[in-house]
Parts: sequence; structure tokens; C-alpha cells
Amino acid sequence: MSSIQPASDLTTRARIRDAAIEVFVREGFSASVRAVAAHAVVSPGLVIHHFASRAGLRAECDARVLELSRSRTDHVLGTDQNPSSTGDVGDAVTETLRSLAESGPLLVYITRLVTEGGESARTFVDHLVRDVETSMMSAVAAGTVRPSVDEPARARYLVAMSLGVLIIDLAMNPPPDPTDGAAILHEYVNRTMVPATEYATHGLLTGTSALDAVLAVHQGDPSGENGVD
Repeated sequence: MSSIQPASDLTTRARIRDAAIEVFVREGFSASVRAVAAHAVVSPGLVIHHFASRAGLRAECDARVLELSRSRTDHVLGTDQNPSSTGDVGDAVTETLRSLAESGPLLVYITRLVTEGGESARTFVDHLVRDVETSMMSAVAAGTVRPSVDEPARARYLVAMSLGVLIIDLAMNPPPDPTDGAAILHEYVNRTMVPATEYATHGLLTGTSALDAVLAVHQGDPSGENGVD
């Protein structure tokens, strides 16, 4: 096999990858290569030709979902360099809410991946944290997000909080169809968007004493004299 695929092969490869994402959303990660091939309307041999193995296919699907997630995060934060973007976070959120059906399958894929656990989940979340940190720092530079006293820690917390809230919400409100990503995301947004956005916009506490105390302990100064101003 040539090391440089012709354009037609690349198009077929992307079609198989996207079909695999849809199958994994619908059937879970135990879905067979044959099921993916049937959905992509190709032979199982062609799937193996492009991805070498089922594990290779899964890895490329993970990478594609991560890429799409990164793109959506950048868009909401106004850091995607899209010439059509107004740069306003509110406008980006409005547009995102109007396209929930497109985001739904990604939501199901990510929750399946995280709840499955294992090395694939750890690798995915590690990449997701790095992407969020990069996006947040770009948003800080753009003036749409407040700077953090610890940017990497904030990124880890945001990812953990977002995924944790999502998984708990799904456990508490089991969807009628666990594969209908659009419906799941629509109901999830209805339950969480207002408090989540309010928290992100205004925070919770009116003073800095709690943060001062935490930073003092974290920095080894229990007296609190080296807290933030």
C-alpha cells in the first residue's frame, strides 16, 4: 500500500471513520468492523485496508471527536478565528444552541468513552484538558475570559466538572433512547444551561476570603498573609 493515499482513498477513509462514529454512538464500542462496513456501505476488508485494525479505527474516531470538540469549544469562546464570527460569546452560544442536533452524537460518544474507562478514556481526557487549557488561554488573551491563578488546574477542573455533571445528569434522568444524542443534549441543556451559564458569568462568592484561604494553605502559608488582593 502506498504511503501517500490518493484523494479518493482519503474521502473513503473519512466516510468510513464518520460511519464508525455513528455506529459506536448507536451500538457502543463493542460494535464490529462488519457493522461499521455495512453502515459505510463498504466491505470489511476495505475498513481494515484503511485502518489496519479495529483498534486503529477506534483511535481515529477518538481523534476526530476530539477535533470536533476542540472546534466547538473555540467557537463558543470566540477563539476559532472564524471570519464570520462576531467575537461575542453570547452570539456563539446562541448559534451553538441552535445546532444541538449536530452536537448530540458527540455528546453520546464522549460519555460512552469516559464511562468505559481504560487507557483510551484517559488519553482522550488528557488531550481534552490540554485543548481546553489552550482555548481558555486564548480567550484570556482576547479578553472574554478572566485569567486564572492556575490555568492548567482550571482546565482540569472544567473538564472534570463538565463531564461529571453530564454523566450524573444522565444517570439521574435516563433518556428514553440512549442513542438519540440530539434529544439527550436538548433535555440536558434545558436542565443545566441557566445555572451553568450564570455560574460561569457571575461566579458564586462575593468576596475573595475563601480563595485567599485556599491559596494560603496550598502555598504553605496557613496564616493567609500571602493570599490574593
